[in-house]
Amino acid sequence: MEKESSSEKERKDSRLPLSEVVSDCVKRWFKDALKEAKAGDINMQVLVGQMYFSGYGVPRDAQRGRIWITRASKTRSFWKVSDKHPGYNASDSDSDEQKGDF
Repeated sequence: MEKESSSEKERKDSRLPLSEVVSDCVKRWFKDALKEAKAGDINMQVLVGQMYFSGYGVPRDAQRGRIWITRASKTRSFWKVSDKHPGYNASDSDSDEQKGDF
């Protein structure tokens, strides 16, 4: 059996449990998302609302979650699809307009 050196033992003793590392990362993620949400980033406002609802990185608070999601829904700007037919999905290509090009 191999003896551990004192430096190896110190390194093992100084390691944090993975759950603490992950918890710290999630808390920092929430703080960063909150900063961006307060600056007006709509996607981050939705994320912060979801994090409050689920208690992910922050104590669960459904009321604050609702406030952030409502804020995002009020400020979200929807662009117009102009002359496209009803049901046109903005992510669809304009391939229906190019059918005669082949």
